[in-house]
Amino acid sequence: MPALTERMLSLVNRWNTAGDRRAIFLACYYRMTEHMLSAVERGEFHDSAWVNQLIGDFADYYFVALTAWEQGTGGPLVWQHTFACAARRDTAIVQHLLLGVNAHINYDLVLVLDDLLRPEWPHLAEYERQQRRSDYDKVNQVIALTIDRVQDEVIAPYAHAMRILDRAFGPLDEWCTAHLIRNWRNDVWQQAMQMIATNGDTERTAARQHIDHLATQRARLLSGDTLGARVFGYPLRWLNRLRLI
Repeated sequence: MPALTERMLSLVNRWNTAGDRRAIFLACYYRMTEHMLSAVERGEFHDSAWVNQLIGDFADYYFVALTAWEQGTGGPLVWQHTFACAARRDTAIVQHLLLGVNAHINYDLVLVLDDLLRPEWPHLAEYERQQRRSDYDKVNQVIALTIDRVQDEVIAPYAHAMRILDRAFGPLDEWCTAHLIRNWRNDVWQQAMQMIATNGDTERTAARQHIDHLATQRARLLSGDTLGARVFGYPLRWLNRLRLI
């Protein structure tokens, strides 16, 4: 999908030139997408076609939210909050990154899994369902392998420019690999299974709104609003170490 990564990189370069901090998350997402596509090419998944579709549809959710924000037409609440925070100069680099990751994983990923799995899930044999889950879990490993590159190529340059290297650089590995990636993505799979079990458009719409609400609460905590702590569900001492609260 060279068109996808080229689109991401073009935006990253434009935003970096303009000093737009939306570039921080997108630069991370661009590198992770590159690694995902490489893993597909190496045949690391049971169903490469399915994972390719997941990658493309996942990115579509991001760009739809971005277009809605730029055109002033709303979009998911979690992305509205995330994009608004990108304009704040009192937000730390790691906050910008985690706000984007939160919106894309805890909202977009649930919906794209529902889109892909809902039509086929009742017809899959148990071993095929297990393969879907295995491919999904494999994504976690690919993302974890990307973190060092993100530190070197995304976080470190921004942090150095702002003279906050020690604060932004050190805890990123522990946070992303040990907590955010594993726990959030495990939560997402369960939420997707619940979405698949909904019946009718009304129930499904209500479930989407609930997922948006939970992701927005997490975003508010990450951006310094401790009202989100009750639903965030993770040790606040880790957030304190990152100076997020």
